[in-house]
Amino acid sequence: MILSPEVITLLILNMIFLFFGTIAFFLSVKIYLYWDINSTSAKQYSIEKQSFLAATIIKYIFAIKLPLFLFFIFTLDKISNVLTGAMCAAGVVDATPYGIYLFVFKLVNIYLFGFWLLLHYLDIKKENLPYTKFKFAFFIVAFFMLFAEIVLEGIMFAQIDIDKMVSCCGTLFSNSAGSYISQIFKLDTSVLLFLFYGSFILILIFSFLKKYLLLLFTNIFFIIISIISLIIFFSTYIYELPTHHCPFCFLQKDYFYMGYFLYVTLFVGTFFGISSGVANMTHQENRRSRFFSKVSLIFNSVYVILVTSYVLFYYIKNGVFL
Repeated sequence: MILSPEVITLLILNMIFLFFGTIAFFLSVKIYLYWDINSTSAKQYSIEKQSFLAATIIKYIFAIKLPLFLFFIFTLDKISNVLTGAMCAAGVVDATPYGIYLFVFKLVNIYLFGFWLLLHYLDIKKENLPYTKFKFAFFIVAFFMLFAEIVLEGIMFAQIDIDKMVSCCGTLFSNSAGSYISQIFKLDTSVLLFLFYGSFILILIFSFLKKYLLLLFTNIFFIIISIISLIIFFSTYIYELPTHHCPFCFLQKDYFYMGYFLYVTLFVGTFFGISSGVANMTHQENRRSRFFSKVSLIFNSVYVILVTSYVLFYYIKNGVFL
C-alpha cells in the first residue's frame, strides 16, 4: 500500500464523505417514504426540516468532491514518480485492475451529484416542492455509486505495489497494446473527426433551435467522442509526437497544466448541455434551459477551439500534419 500525504488526505476525506453521506442516505429513505407536502402534521414538519439537512450535506459533499477530483488526478501524477515504469498518472491507473473503473465511477458521480443539485435548484424554486421525493430517490441511487467509488479507491491504493513494474503511458495508449484501450486505435481518424466536429455542429444547431432534449443526447455523445478523439488524434499535436497518445501527460508542468483546462471546459460544457435537457423535461420555464444551453455552448466552443488550435499551429509551424 502506498501512503503519501496526498493519498492519506484522499482516504480521510472519503471517510468523511461516507459518514455524512450515510446520514443523508437514511434521511433520504425516510423522506422518500413519508414525504407529503399536503400534510400539516408534526411528522411532515419534521421531515421538511430533515430534508434541508440532507440537502445541505449533499451540497457540501459535491462542493468538496468537485475540486477533489482534480486533486485526485494530481495525486496519481505525483505518486507515479515512485512506481517503476510509470511516467504519469496512466501508470498508476494501470497498476491495479481497479484504476480504470475508479476513474469511471468518479466521472459518473460528479455528473450525478451535479444533476442532483440541478434538481434541488429547480425544486426549491417552486412553493409546492414538486421534485422533493424524486431528488431524494435519485440520491439513494447516487449514494450506492458514491459508496462503490470510495471502496474502489481504498482497494486501489491498498493494492499498489511500489516494487512492481508497471506499464508507461506509451505502452498503454498505443495500437500495439494488448488491452481494451488499444481497440479504440482501430477507429478511422477521418471518421472520428467527422463525428467530433459533426456532433459539435449539432450542438450549435440544437442550441439555436432550442431543441433541449436533442441537446441532452448530443452532449452525452460529444463527451464520449471528445475523449476518444483527444486520445487518438489531438493529443499527438499537443505533444508534437505522432506516437504519444496519453490523456494524462499534458496535465503536467511541461505542458503548462493545459490538460486541466481542457478537461474542465469539456466537462462543464457537456454538463450544462445535458442539464438544459433535464430542466426542459421537468417542465420548468424555458429561460433556465436557454441559460444552460448558452453556458454549454460557450464552454464546448472553447474546448473545440483549443484542441483545433493545436493542430493549426502545428501545421503553420511545420507545414505538414502528423
